[in-house]
Parts: sequence; C-alpha cells; structure tokens
Amino acid sequence: MNLQQIIIFSMEIVGTVAFAASGAMVGIEKSMDIFGVCVLGVVTAVGGGMTRDIVLGIHPPGVFEKPAYVLVAVVTSCLVFVGMYFRQMRMDGDFGKIYDRAMLAMDSVGLGIFTAVGVNTGIMNDHPHELFLLVFVGTVTGVGGGLLRDMMAGNPPYIFVRHVYACASILGAFLCAVLYPWLGAAWAMFLSAAAVVVMRYLAAHYHWNLPRIGLGEKA
Repeated sequence: MNLQQIIIFSMEIVGTVAFAASGAMVGIEKSMDIFGVCVLGVVTAVGGGMTRDIVLGIHPPGVFEKPAYVLVAVVTSCLVFVGMYFRQMRMDGDFGKIYDRAMLAMDSVGLGIFTAVGVNTGIMNDHPHELFLLVFVGTVTGVGGGLLRDMMAGNPPYIFVRHVYACASILGAFLCAVLYPWLGAAWAMFLSAAAVVVMRYLAAHYHWNLPRIGLGEKA
C-alpha cells in the first residue's frame, strides 16, 4: 500500500473502533449479554458501509470481502464489555456523565470518518462528478450504522433527535466531495471528518438542534 492508502485504511480502522465502541455501550446500557453487545457493535461499525455498497451496486458488500473490519468490531465490543463488566457501575451520577461524553466522542469520530469513507468509496467506484450521489452515500455510510443500532436497541434513532447529527454528516460529505479534486483523497477525507467532529461538539456544547414541535410533551 502507498502512503495515501495507509492513511485511508488507518482512518477506517479508527472509525470502526469508534462506532463498535458506541454500539457496545448502547448494548450494555440495554443489559444485553456479550453476544448482543457484539452484534450491536458490529452492526454499528459496518451497517452504514453495507447500505452504501448496496446503493452503489457493489456485490457482495465490501465487509464480506474484508472481514478484518468485523473482527476489529468484535474485539472492540468484547473489550468494552469486559471493561464495563468488571466495573459494574450504574449509568447515572458521575459515570453517567462519563458515558455521555464517551458516546459523544465515539459517535462523532465514527460519523466523521465514515462519512468521508463513503464519499471516497463513491468516487473510487466511478462516480467522481455526481455530487448528489456522493453526498448521499457519504451520509448513509456515516449515519446508517447508528440508525440500525438504535432501531435494534429500541431507542429513538439518534439522527432524528440529537444535535444536528445527520446535518453534520451531510455537511462533511459535501465538503469531502468538493475538496477531493483539489486536495486529493487523504486531505479531503481528513478535513471533512474533522469538520464533522467539530460541528458535533459545537452542537453538543451550545445545544444546537433543529426545530421541532413538542405536541407529545407535557406543559
């Protein structure tokens, strides 16, 4: 592999670890056993990529040809489970705050990296000038795993309720697609992923959310 391929592969591994950890933490919060925790970790890590590959007509989806990502997700989920198992702490108080911060960090990093990876995959599959398609597959790659995770865990999908989550992915995908011809794959992916992470943290810090109608909320 050349340097650019090494950088992209490294980003994919970091994103896989981040999303697998977030999925595992949700599974633990839902009192799932270690198998359920691993399933949720794997789905979160590779679900968006599988959906992207189906949209792009990649058959079979890349995860089945490169099982290393599933292995990384399983190992990450097991490590998170073992660490939490021996601590046996409640999801409230100070630990609840640590949990929320860890989820924000893992979700933000995974979202940024996989959004950029989705755009890069679209370009590498002969769609370099189709901006709408690139933004779409980038966003699907970024949010798809988390959406499947929340549906399987019985939670309201994170992308619909928390801190402009999907909007950050859309912005990152657009930025990656626009910068790609000028800066190349590695820099475009790195800068767009960083932009997504920064936007997520700003949204969390300043409590940015899209407008909603609270018809179901009590006065």
